[in-house]
Amino acid sequence: MAENAPDPRTQHTDDEFPAQEQNQPGLTEEMRPEPDHGEQSYVGRGRLEGRRALITGGDSGIGRAVAIAFAREGADVAIVHMPEEQQDADETLALIRAEGRQALGLAGDVRDEAFATDIVAQTRSAFGGLDVLVLNAAYQHDIDGFENLETERMRRVFETNLFGLVYTARAAYADLEPGASIIVTSSVQSASPSPGLIDYAMTKAAQVAFVSALAEEAGERGIRVNAVAPGPIWTPLIPATGWEAERVQTFGQDTPLGRAGQPAELAGAYVYLASAESSYTSGSVLAVTGGKHL
Repeated sequence: MAENAPDPRTQHTDDEFPAQEQNQPGLTEEMRPEPDHGEQSYVGRGRLEGRRALITGGDSGIGRAVAIAFAREGADVAIVHMPEEQQDADETLALIRAEGRQALGLAGDVRDEAFATDIVAQTRSAFGGLDVLVLNAAYQHDIDGFENLETERMRRVFETNLFGLVYTARAAYADLEPGASIIVTSSVQSASPSPGLIDYAMTKAAQVAFVSALAEEAGERGIRVNAVAPGPIWTPLIPATGWEAERVQTFGQDTPLGRAGQPAELAGAYVYLASAESSYTSGSVLAVTGGKHL
């Protein structure tokens, strides 16, 4: 096998994860092993030079991997995070600044319409504009039987994954210029829903509809709207979902590649959709699922 073509089945690890549990929203330092966000591996090539990006849920997991990649590609990056995720956020902001780029941390809850709207204005004020909006913030929880679906937890899923997304996208949309890109983090759950994540899966399917509808309208203004659909990715959301130890230990082993993905393996998809390389791509859902079908 060529030296630069590692086996994707074992590129990161194919071992089981140790049993672990966290409270939402989950923290990176408590994970074993800690996720790979591309800190050591991602190499930028100037594909986003001078761009200005806002990433919700940007402190850890996929959001951190995207923030690192965007900064190394030349973008200034604002990240949105929950106040209790400040330690993760500080680490991500330091990684952005290490690349010589401007970094902005915005602490709050996207379920709050005023906050989810104001983060757009704060980003534009700090960076002089906004070119790339990554709507990545998410919440999920395990449901042991549909009859046990709690209204308040369901409301949190919908308000985080849908309401917050719409609040921020709506605030940004009117002033986006031709060449701007909106990228939503959907999920393989949008097409292959698990019963224990029924409310989460519903929101992810709705996000795909959002992308399709807005891409059709935004295209007339030269704005592209796309989604990335991750499969099982090792992020703080996983040990904080409430699964039993065995579910965590075997997480991702049901994919054709036989393992969970790492956040670093998503970064390139977001860079592609944010860059001029994808200038004819809009209304698409890019699957990064380890071979699981959408």
